[in-house]
Amino acid sequence: MVFTDIEFPEAARAALAEHWGVRTGAEPRRLHGGEESAAFALGTLAVRLGPRSRSTAEAEWCHAVALHAAASLPEAVVPLPAAGGGTVVRVDGRPMTVWPLIDGAWPDEDEPGTAARAARLLARLHTALADMDPGPRPVPSFLVEGIDGGAPPADPALRDPDLDRWLAAFHRAGPRRHPVHGDFYAGNTLAADGELVAVLDWDEACVAAPEAEVASAAMEWSGEFADDMPAMRAFTAEYAEAGGTAGRIDDEVLVQFVRHRLRREAAYYLLARERGVRHGPEDVEYHEQRMEAFKRIRP
Repeated sequence: MVFTDIEFPEAARAALAEHWGVRTGAEPRRLHGGEESAAFALGTLAVRLGPRSRSTAEAEWCHAVALHAAASLPEAVVPLPAAGGGTVVRVDGRPMTVWPLIDGAWPDEDEPGTAARAARLLARLHTALADMDPGPRPVPSFLVEGIDGGAPPADPALRDPDLDRWLAAFHRAGPRRHPVHGDFYAGNTLAADGELVAVLDWDEACVAAPEAEVASAAMEWSGEFADDMPAMRAFTAEYAEAGGTAGRIDDEVLVQFVRHRLRREAAYYLLARERGVRHGPEDVEYHEQRMEAFKRIRP
């Protein structure tokens, strides 16, 4: 995975003092992860710097979703308010946000019970968001592009008229839609003492049919390459047992929304390459494995 090389500027320290009232001489420590944003630990806080292309309105919209979830979901980590209102301050043209630094580590997906705990957490997350109407997202999110069957990717390798028709039919059927996290995988959670204690990074929050997020999460928490259908079915069953908001997810719904996710990730990879990102051998191999899965599980 290619992580962004954003550095911590002195202007961020000044903004931390001016807008959050925090004055510290601590050296920032880069936290692991971040394809578009970089997070730095300073004492008990995490300071996050996003890409210049992300607008303040987009970030604030996503934070509103997180704040709504946190009202009934203790694991939802939310940004700290800045002086004068809002949660975002521009620093060197980047959106800067401040968060509590949570004690935990990425969960071990291979540990028995982890996927089941993730499914139950996702069910509670969806329940927490089901009654929210945040209005239109200022910028379309990664997950929802093409989810209604329109605007298929331009790259020939990603075209699939049958998938487009299926997505369009599902969309027309009028499934329940509400805010979702948008990128619920292990790297956006933290674990401690065998429990999932935090849901992080709400940048891809969006309004969508919860079935789409459940399907993509089922893949992410069961090996990443859609090659373990029993494990993916078990994830959706745990989610349903926990009272999640998604409707019935049979194999067709599961596979088609997984394929939608795989296609969106491939499109993101190709766009990054067009913008000059140099992917290493591991990233190329990961992309190729995802593309193989996109073709292999076609109904």
